[in-house]
Amino acid sequence: MDPTRAFVRSVKRVVVKVGTAVVTRSDGRLALGRLGALCEQLKELNNMDYEVILVTSGAVGLGRQRLRYRRLVNSSFSDLQKPQGDLDGKACAAVGQSSLMALYDIMFSQLDVTSSQLLVNDGFFRDTAFRKQLSDTVNSLLDLRVIPIFNENDAVSTRKAPYEDSSGIFWDNDSLAGLLALELKADLLVLLSDVEGLYSGPPTDPKSKLIHTYVKEKHQREITFGDKSRLGRGGMTAKVNAAVCAAYAGTPVIITSGYATDNIIRVLRGERIGTVFHKDAHLWTSIKEVSAHEMAVSARDSSRRLQVLKSEERRKILLAMADAIENHESMIRLENGADVADAEEGGFEKSLISRLTLRPEKISSLVRSVRMLADMEEPIGQILKRTELADKLILEKISCPLGVLLVIFESRPDALVQIAALAIRSGNGLLLKGGKEAKRSNAVLHKVITSVIPDTVGSKIIGLVTSREEIPDLLKLDDVIDLVVPRGSNKLVSQIKDSTKIPVLGHADGICHVYVDKTANIDMAKKIIRDAKTDYPAACNAMETLLVHIDLSRNGGLDELVAELQREGVQLYGGPRASAILNISETHSFHLEYSTLACTVEVVDDVSAAIDHIHHHGSGHTECVVAEDSEVAEAFLRQVDSAAVFHNASTRFCDGARFGLGAEVGISTSRIHARGPVGVEGLLTNRWILRGSGQVVNGDRGITYTYKELPIKA
Repeated sequence: MDPTRAFVRSVKRVVVKVGTAVVTRSDGRLALGRLGALCEQLKELNNMDYEVILVTSGAVGLGRQRLRYRRLVNSSFSDLQKPQGDLDGKACAAVGQSSLMALYDIMFSQLDVTSSQLLVNDGFFRDTAFRKQLSDTVNSLLDLRVIPIFNENDAVSTRKAPYEDSSGIFWDNDSLAGLLALELKADLLVLLSDVEGLYSGPPTDPKSKLIHTYVKEKHQREITFGDKSRLGRGGMTAKVNAAVCAAYAGTPVIITSGYATDNIIRVLRGERIGTVFHKDAHLWTSIKEVSAHEMAVSARDSSRRLQVLKSEERRKILLAMADAIENHESMIRLENGADVADAEEGGFEKSLISRLTLRPEKISSLVRSVRMLADMEEPIGQILKRTELADKLILEKISCPLGVLLVIFESRPDALVQIAALAIRSGNGLLLKGGKEAKRSNAVLHKVITSVIPDTVGSKIIGLVTSREEIPDLLKLDDVIDLVVPRGSNKLVSQIKDSTKIPVLGHADGICHVYVDKTANIDMAKKIIRDAKTDYPAACNAMETLLVHIDLSRNGGLDELVAELQREGVQLYGGPRASAILNISETHSFHLEYSTLACTVEVVDDVSAAIDHIHHHGSGHTECVVAEDSEVAEAFLRQVDSAAVFHNASTRFCDGARFGLGAEVGISTSRIHARGPVGVEGLLTNRWILRGSGQVVNGDRGITYTYKELPIKA
């Protein structure tokens, strides 16, 4: 639960206000789908013993729609040629009110919920007796688990224009909801809008940002409001006024979108959606956390300062980073040990705990990787191509950073070090979001790494995102963040790809195959499959499926391979053919990433069948052929369409450090930009520098293009 939403734990009575823009479509007709979702959420809250009060708009809009239709039906052709005047708003309210309530009654009846109607006018609240009777009636209804539905009785209202006075009289349904929340002693008021919450400016402005927590002293003067509601009297200005009045009188308020089908439920779960108004908001120190947008902008600004440093200065930052990790190893392992202990106590899978654990050898390997990156050739500003376009007009293609990276990873704190080092080497800003199971490890590593970044660059070049609620905001920042790299489960990668317009680089699965041909050296094959499966079973480059030529099932080769794996404690599952031959359990799917000491075995007819199997069931990560026949090996290497394809070598070699890249931000199975282990080169793009001497295009008159390739200068 987000700390700024902790107060929802004590909520018992909630007022929900739904506006005209939510209950109607853009053409003025009722949005039945949204109304149905609203009723279903209120039913669920009712079943969860919340006391629910609904304030609804929409009567005037619905009445106007019905009266327009009635006028059309009753009009002659000549009538229709005349200008049509506006319908009387109070008549619209009178007609729409009964229709709206009839619709709510039908919908709630289908859900086995009873609702009731209460029409009020602003003048009623001047009467103390009325207020007491209102409270008594509502309490009686709630005791009977009936949902009271309030609306202003616009049909007989004497008010000529919206107003507000010290007596607490309301002036639209937003302020009515705020008044009722106070009168009825509600614990929470939820104002449903047609946008996600309160923005710093008009929501249609790309520069506007969602405000998660409204602090009156800060935001009152900063916010620029857009247009009022397209249908009702209110709009965001009315909602904010009502929210501020209610919140500072003691009832917390959340403004969120009524277009989503579950936002009320999510609010009461404590999720960080919408904008919260609370009288103590200015006291919440956690609110001082930098917003997602500010964090991304800071990383971008710092990366630009990093890029202007000399190559040797960037190298020294990396060497200092390696030294700091080495010098603080005991502190790092202490924090990591606490994470591991919590994971073990929580019953996490062994594969996750293995990835989570920072053993001494893993820390030493990280330090070596960072130093290797420091000693690499300078990647930024390299001239990749020089062309003379015309006399004294020289075009250069130059390497440069992508900009700002967002890397989301699960349960591997060592990834934080690798990615941070790659970002520094490639001149990119970086935002990191690690799994909650590695919270302490990530925090201490981030602290150690950023402590050595000079003030001329700024430690904000590497930002650590600590709340998962920040991720949706980050994924919307396509104007600041240039690449998202998810490292984790298939579910994580798929969710991120579906949630952002920012380019995503990564792989969803690591289903790696080893095919042992009939010409393979069996001793070599045993060594390769043992290493590919058991060296680090939780790694994404570990073998998950062993494919064996049919002939090896007849000459004992298959038995030797299986015995080798079983001696190492590997649990084997067979495909249809292998399970029958070996008398082992049959797998329910070939598309499995075990990440443990388990493996699928299947028998195939030849290398072509092995290739077809990989293309049908693989994930495009890493594949290996073990064969002495060069034609078989070359066919496998040419035809298998995966990011990495090996001959007579373990799949575990598919790794940025082992490839000599120093480290990797991840392994990509996509075909655009970068593929396989992504090191420094995968985090670079290019730009064009044109050096001239006063040339102009002028319709290409007076210029002779030469397009001469020039030698690349160091």
